[in-house]
Amino acid sequence: MATWFKGRRKDNAGGDAEPTQPEYTQQDYAQPEYAQQEYAQQEYTQPEYVHSEYAASEYPPPVYADPPQPGVAPIDPAEHEQLIADRKAMVSLCLYAHDRARSSGVAERLEEGLAAVGVRALRPDGERFDPVVHEAGGTADTADPALDGVVAETEVVGFSDRGVVLRPPIVTVYKAHGA
Repeated sequence: MATWFKGRRKDNAGGDAEPTQPEYTQQDYAQPEYAQQEYAQQEYTQPEYVHSEYAASEYPPPVYADPPQPGVAPIDPAEHEQLIADRKAMVSLCLYAHDRARSSGVAERLEEGLAAVGVRALRPDGERFDPVVHEAGGTADTADPALDGVVAETEVVGFSDRGVVLRPPIVTVYKAHGA
């Protein structure tokens, strides 16, 4: 019996075993039943070739390994759930790395990458404090009553994923004297 060690297969005597290729059957290459029905219903049309020297009839018909697919094939619901779980784990890991980034450049790059997949950084500086979206981390005194209840600064950046708050931002809120 052979075992694997650091990417190499070893036999019982400790030497390298001969690599073996997995055997594939015709069933491994078979199209799913729904795909076979979909392809059977489609009518294949010969594409027209345009070339100045040759007529279209002189070109041989194209050879396809698989029939052309119109659109995206349906995805298995279990695979879809796995992809969603993997995305959540990756976003969580990026947020963890963002919190521990010592370089502002690294933190900015992580935010850009997260924004590309729909995760937005929340920095509500200057906005009216909303306890549904923000978490108060402290207050700052102000003499201007118009600033009472306005976010002075963001202590910890918050994040939302397509409108759903993943982590509320922790903010400092202005508080007017005597209020």
